Amino acid sequence: MNEHGLTSFDLTKKDFHLKLKKGADVDDLRSLLACLPAAQAPTYAPAPAIGAAAPPTGTSAAASIADGVEITSPMVGTFYQRPAPDAPNFVEIGSAVSIGQTLCIIEAMKVMNEIKAEKSGTITACVAEDCTPVQYGDVLFRIK
Repeated sequence: MNEHGLTSFDLTKKDFHLKLKKGADVDDLRSLLACLPAAQAPTYAPAPAIGAAAPPTGTSAAASIADGVEITSPMVGTFYQRPAPDAPNFVEIGSAVSIGQTLCIIEAMKVMNEIKAEKSGTITACVAEDCTPVQYGDVLFRIK
């Protein structure tokens, strides 16, 4: 078994049955795990974002849509507006951006992922708060 890298061997003849296993029995482990109660994963509500408050009275939903198209987070991680603590933000409200321009960084598992603009326009809102966790689909910016 060692020579050929086998972990199990099963031979059945008319009146003979030989079964050899090396290491843990995966089938037994699966049946044992199936008997255990499933641990429920904790659920997290997205953190309230700055600028995500309800519009003041007298404004319609169409007015908030007019603020621009939402740029959402493509991943879970920590949102950073600047490349380093002492550096300026990638973009500010009113900044003109072009396709491919870096808007922010999302850190996931110690990897810094640059989030780039997929369309040209002007940043009308920065919804996510710097140095806070974001979920997939959370609104980061609005662009018009």
